[in-house]
Amino acid sequence: MTTVEAVRLVFLAAMGFSGGVVISGAVFVFLAIIGIVPRLAQKTKTQMHISKYESAMMLGGLFGTLTLMWDFSVPVGPVIAAALSLCIGIFIGCLAISLAETLKAMPIMVKRGKMQNAIFFFVLAIALGKLGGSVVQSVWFS
Repeated sequence: MTTVEAVRLVFLAAMGFSGGVVISGAVFVFLAIIGIVPRLAQKTKTQMHISKYESAMMLGGLFGTLTLMWDFSVPVGPVIAAALSLCIGIFIGCLAISLAETLKAMPIMVKRGKMQNAIFFFVLAIALGKLGGSVVQSVWFS
């Protein structure tokens, strides 16, 4: 390896690392701004475990990054794949609901759609749709 190639590799590694830091920082700032962790803890009455939620999100982000960097697979059965899909669906559903709540979209949709009595079913339909999409993606397309 020549000196020019070594400098090029170091430069590319530094650029990739700095880009990753910026993107991951932006994702976690986005999650912090919409307040998904405190809102989830408030709704489930588990405010004393907020630090555990935040640690789990950070470890999940780190694990997701590592799985994208190195091509590896873990042989799991359909039951574990379904359980992981359920967790992914729950997270995405919570994220979607938090974002909609932050943007005040739910009250507007409820008022204009005259859905005051059906809001529970509306939120449940969104969550089940996200869960179903995650299950289909994980089980059939992986």
